[in-house]
Amino acid sequence: MEIGAQDYADRKKDISQFLSQDIYQAEIREMIERKRRRLIVDVSDLHSFNNLASKILKNPSEYMQPFCDAVTEVARSIDPLYIKEEEHVLVGFKGPFVSRRVTPRELLSEFIGSMVCVEGIVTKCSLVRPKVVKSVHFCPDKGTFTTREYRDITSNNGLPTGSVYPTRDENGHLLVTEYGLCQYKDHQTLSIQEVPENAAPGQLPRTVDVIVEDDLVDSCKPGDRVAIVGIYKALPGKSKGSVNGVFRTVLIANNVSLLNKEANAPTYSTEDVKKIREIAAKEDVFDLLGNSLAPSIYGHSWIKKAVILLMLGGVEKNLKNGTHLRGDINMMMVGDPSVAKSQLLRAIMNIAPLAISTTGRGSSGVGLTAAVTSDQETGERRLEAGAMVLADRGVVCIDEFDKMNDQDRVAIHEVMEQQTVTIAKAGIHASLNARCSVVAAANPIYGTYDRSLTPTKNIGLPDSLLSRFDLLFIVLDQMDTEIDRQISSHVLRMHQYRSAIDGGETAVDGNSRYGREDEADNDSSIWVKHNRILHGRKRDRGPKRDTLTIKFLKKYIHYAKHRFQPELTDEASEHIATAYAELRNASSNAKTGGTLPITARTLETIIRLSTAHAKLKLSPKVNKTDVEAALKVLNFAIYHKELTEMEEREQERQREEGRKRRADRQSSRTEAMDVDEPPAPQPPVANTLERLETFKATFGQHMRANRKDTISISEVEGVVNTGADAPYTRAEIMSLLKKLEDENILMIAGETVHMIV
Repeated sequence: MEIGAQDYADRKKDISQFLSQDIYQAEIREMIERKRRRLIVDVSDLHSFNNLASKILKNPSEYMQPFCDAVTEVARSIDPLYIKEEEHVLVGFKGPFVSRRVTPRELLSEFIGSMVCVEGIVTKCSLVRPKVVKSVHFCPDKGTFTTREYRDITSNNGLPTGSVYPTRDENGHLLVTEYGLCQYKDHQTLSIQEVPENAAPGQLPRTVDVIVEDDLVDSCKPGDRVAIVGIYKALPGKSKGSVNGVFRTVLIANNVSLLNKEANAPTYSTEDVKKIREIAAKEDVFDLLGNSLAPSIYGHSWIKKAVILLMLGGVEKNLKNGTHLRGDINMMMVGDPSVAKSQLLRAIMNIAPLAISTTGRGSSGVGLTAAVTSDQETGERRLEAGAMVLADRGVVCIDEFDKMNDQDRVAIHEVMEQQTVTIAKAGIHASLNARCSVVAAANPIYGTYDRSLTPTKNIGLPDSLLSRFDLLFIVLDQMDTEIDRQISSHVLRMHQYRSAIDGGETAVDGNSRYGREDEADNDSSIWVKHNRILHGRKRDRGPKRDTLTIKFLKKYIHYAKHRFQPELTDEASEHIATAYAELRNASSNAKTGGTLPITARTLETIIRLSTAHAKLKLSPKVNKTDVEAALKVLNFAIYHKELTEMEEREQERQREEGRKRRADRQSSRTEAMDVDEPPAPQPPVANTLERLETFKATFGQHMRANRKDTISISEVEGVVNTGADAPYTRAEIMSLLKKLEDENILMIAGETVHMIV
């Protein structure tokens, strides 16, 4: 709207008095020295001058032009050669906007026409285009020049004008536009979306378009978290805007400031730091943090420890020769259904300050990295950030990783190692940062894990992708009576428990997936209070397990991650080199390989895990103990020792049965010698699938090693019983040979076995 001359003069006078302060005189001088075109004013300074702050915030369109003119006059009085006569100094605002500091979801109709500060994440950036400000036209008939100024709905200096170049003057004489003499300004459109970790569940994230001009263009890129100060305006729609009363709204920016990636990070006091250091001094701090992560999930202690190291991360390095060494740790879980893989991903989402969740089937390759799209209004190309770019300096959780298409899976190769997304299509060449950790969960290739096959055949993913994962855990459904009883007891306690906060009602906000009971405690508490229903009726059942509250665990991880950058010691370096050489040697000699190929990336994995463990201990140096702790986690991941305890019990049971059978046979022979009676035939051992596989492997290896085509049954008996814990009886061997004959592997003729080639 147009401002009266008297009102304009009064407002300009008030602003000039405000700018006469020493602090802003110095600011304007610094702006001139640095050849900047925009003065940033703190809103809190305006409150003491005729209540200017509330006036500018409520009616910014009436004050922006007087403010710009007043600053321009002061700048010219200081340095007359600072800018040209027809140019103006621009003004931006910063400071505490209190109730006007909103997210795109809170940006409602009440804010239209006023100044607000919007926080969000940049998802789209258009190309920078010139916008005409003043055109110059030459009349060949008269030999004169005429000028014309252009203002659109986004301008603050008066009513909008038409956007069409004049071709004839008022007398009908032809006009020729002199494009070289016209004045333009840079123009760019951004899209700001609410940050994904704070988006309401079950609703689409809200977006607001932002128009930036002049020196603000290219001040941010997709994936950046920003706070943009501007005027919220309603624009008439191109079609039916005046008919149905629906208008397009945009934010006309006057200041863009980048937010720290840790904007959601917890804040901690000196008392918190003291408690953090006390816990870091404990010997069992690694076990304590592992137990505190997702206490509602039974077991998986090693995987929980690995997740703690993943959230702490290593040390990122950018060498002078351009080499980038990533510090983020990537992890993958493969295993049977119903082993809490997805629940572990949710636990990471709940604790990590910045985490984005996605699924393999619901994400395309460009949805994870970046895409080039066309603007519906202008038709120009623009860059749109994907999930991994939005999660820069955070964690990306990908569930159902095995359901992704191969083409889409290849798209994340670059992100997982180089930590950048490179786009080269449609004339756009761009490289975006995607410095994030990847946590993936997948089912085996056959749905359930086939224990008779190697891990590589079960996983069904190429080595080029697997080597980019630092840790790969095989999570198996253990069919063991004792473990099943413990799991069922734990799950039933979880279902019996009712929080005092929700009163039995289901939480629908989705903001507190774990530890709702912790929020009822005092903010200063760091230990979870024992609850008989939730944690069991007897504290002395098994080892005593203390757990930290979710709130304190967040503080601990954030403090350890950002305050310490440990360096490798010589002792740790030698130990890492020795361990890596042993791993390579073991992988080349092993009959069945581990979960991951042992490559040079494994060496970097050991360094990252050791550094993360040093951060856990709040240590500035990586010592040998840190390397040993990292190697324990790595060995567990590579050699999938998930069934170690159960297998040991099973082997002990089989050894005991074997000893009993041998003792029975010995006593039978003694009785036969004493009493001249034939010994009673031993009942054959059950032909389990496991014994059949062992028999087939031993028998086949002997035939191949000796290059035999035929063998006697008595010789077979000697071969398969050499070193066997539970010997095979003659009847059992005949039964197993019959099975192999049915499979067309061999043929039995009397006492001789013929191999079928």
